[in-house]
Amino acid sequence: MKRLFFIIFGLSPLFLSAQQTLTLEECYFLAEKNYPLAKQTTLLEEKTKSEITILEKGKLPKLDLNAQATYQSDVIELPFQIPNATIEPLNKDQYRATLDANLLIYNGGNIAANTKLKTAELAAQQQQITVNLYTLKSRISQSYFRVLLFQEQEKLLVSKMEQLNLRIKEVGAGVKYGAVLPASEYVLKAEILKLEQQLSQINFDREKALKNLSLLVFQDLDNKTTLTNPEILVTAETQSERPELELFQLQETQLETSKEVISKSSYPKLSGFAQAGYGNPGLNMLDNSFQDFYMVGLKLNWNILDWGKTKQQKRAVDISKEMVSTEKETFLLNNEIQLTEAESDINKYKNMLQKDTEIIVLREKVLQATTSQLQNGSITPSEYITELNNLYEARIDQQLHEVKLALAKASYNIIKGDFK
Repeated sequence: MKRLFFIIFGLSPLFLSAQQTLTLEECYFLAEKNYPLAKQTTLLEEKTKSEITILEKGKLPKLDLNAQATYQSDVIELPFQIPNATIEPLNKDQYRATLDANLLIYNGGNIAANTKLKTAELAAQQQQITVNLYTLKSRISQSYFRVLLFQEQEKLLVSKMEQLNLRIKEVGAGVKYGAVLPASEYVLKAEILKLEQQLSQINFDREKALKNLSLLVFQDLDNKTTLTNPEILVTAETQSERPELELFQLQETQLETSKEVISKSSYPKLSGFAQAGYGNPGLNMLDNSFQDFYMVGLKLNWNILDWGKTKQQKRAVDISKEMVSTEKETFLLNNEIQLTEAESDINKYKNMLQKDTEIIVLREKVLQATTSQLQNGSITPSEYITELNNLYEARIDQQLHEVKLALAKASYNIIKGDFK
């Protein structure tokens, strides 16, 4: 199912061009998929693989080819003569070429610990990218609902224009038969022109807001694009799923793993070595001629006294873990404050919408009576327009409050980490 979800969203640019519709969830997905920062997730993974490969190379034999030629001012000589023996002194010019091999046999698991640390660092770094991308959701929600508000206001103005056109036809018939003065028709037509002006302004504002949204979701959006009004559910009982919480956990894991690396670094290290060479002199210093030679052996290195360095390093890591813990506590506190504010906004707009409904019902009754009076010629078109404006102002307020309620719900879910 999850795979199908990604396939559908992967084809979303095709859907946009065909259907010209866009949902809030699609905007979230497109931004996270196409935002330049998202590319760092793959880059970090490739970088870590390279670093781990380098660490693993430490288990392989190390081969060095060395060569040197020297001339020295003095050489070793015997301080006495051996009877019946002639020992040729060493040459002051000496030559040596060697092939040295070193193989790490045991290092206390230091390579494995560092590999584990690299993996922990990768997880924390990738989660940091997830956190940074998550902050886009708030910006997208603001842009999305701004466009949606203009879109719904346009529908209301079109509906209002339809109402006025009906009244113009009725008044026009009255003018034709001399029952109504021509000025009444002019007043209504002037209001139509005013509505056309407002529609033009809304179209420009909507186009501007769509361009901002286009930059966030990396899609070409125009006035043909329709945004769907999302049904957003708010569940106060669920636990917070903010990506920052996982980041704090991964940072603590990374720090704990680094303590393991510190411990492993003080373990003894055993390595084997071999050397094969050719030179003058060789290993036999009394043989003043070119010789080949070799040697093999084991080497143990163990720092048995570090004057408390390891202990201090671990203490520094523990302090870092305490700092991460305080950052987590601070985040949870601020998150709780934001949730309280968002919940208050949700309740506020719910209450306002209840009043909006009551206001609109009353305004519709007033307009219905006013329409009859206009048709009977007992009121002027200006009086009718006043009541019509009152009704549509109430409807626009209702639409504004509905969009703000949806935005408050989206913000609440984003703050909580549950935006589905």
